[in-house]
Amino acid sequence: MFTGIVEATGTVVSFEEKQAAWLLKLKVPTFIAESLNDGDSLACNGCCLTLVNREDDILSFELLEETIRLTDFEGITAGALINLERPLAAGARLGGHFVSGHVDVRSTVEVFEQRGKNFYLRVAVPQEFAGYTVYKGSIAIDGISLTIAEAEDGYLAVWLIPHTLEVTNLSECKVGKFVNLEFDLLAKYVEKIAMGKRDKSPYQP
Repeated sequence: MFTGIVEATGTVVSFEEKQAAWLLKLKVPTFIAESLNDGDSLACNGCCLTLVNREDDILSFELLEETIRLTDFEGITAGALINLERPLAAGARLGGHFVSGHVDVRSTVEVFEQRGKNFYLRVAVPQEFAGYTVYKGSIAIDGISLTIAEAEDGYLAVWLIPHTLEVTNLSECKVGKFVNLEFDLLAKYVEKIAMGKRDKSPYQP
């Protein structure tokens, strides 16, 4: 479980197809590298990945085709910035919102421009996910917990303060760029309850 409060950015060292999976290598800040062991989780652009190897500040992760298909890792190249967040520790402050690290859909930046002192970011939202976007609700974009400023048919928009651009990969944002979206987990449960859906227990006939 994560909160969408990005701790730092890492840099892609390489992203290569291997026999069993794709191998992603990231150079990360020392304080993050030294706190992780093989098998630990790390949110990378909002996608929960499992650490398979650490060599000093270089972390390696294995990605399956399904992960690549659903995220903005497809086509990523060396030098790209990746947002990093370690899992939420027990007793820690919840500064953003509950983020599972399971990306719902890969989206596309439609508008990214400075308006006054802040920046306006608009991303496409597929129709099947439109019900999870509400004005002043929460959205995780590339693992960043943000507040929805506009929730319209086919898109959502957020406002970004300069600090967000300084500490995340949105400093590299541009129109047409892929971004990962994870919609509010609580909204998904509310929808399921409201629709009267219930997963059947495997012990029920």
